[in-house]
Amino acid sequence: MTTRDLPTLNAALNATCLFLLLAGWALVRRGRRDAHRAAMLAALLTSAAFLASYLAYHFQVGSVRFAGQGAIRTVYLAVLLSHTVLAAVIVPLVLVTVVRALRGRYDAHRAIARRTLPLWLWVSASGVVVYWMLYRM
Repeated sequence: MTTRDLPTLNAALNATCLFLLLAGWALVRRGRRDAHRAAMLAALLTSAAFLASYLAYHFQVGSVRFAGQGAIRTVYLAVLLSHTVLAAVIVPLVLVTVVRALRGRYDAHRAIARRTLPLWLWVSASGVVVYWMLYRM
């Protein structure tokens, strides 16, 4: 694997995280707490792997400029802005959510998870969109 492969790996990790989050949500809705826990911890590890790969890539390459012009550039920048802001916000939210669950504080976990999950889903999904727009358009 080379540096050129990292954006595709990052998109795959984001997509995997998205799938794991949706699976975890579906599992807890069905009362399958152990499976939910496994899916959510796998999502956390996948996100951590993404972050490591993302930082390694951008440390070597720097920023990558979007080549599109006009309305598509506006769409790209809007998605990128929301993705970037929420990616910074989601880290402490995820950590608090996970710690509350691991400590058995399920009411507090559930209360914050209702806010954390949709934001984490958006960050994962918009990460794939940013990749697609930046490297595949």
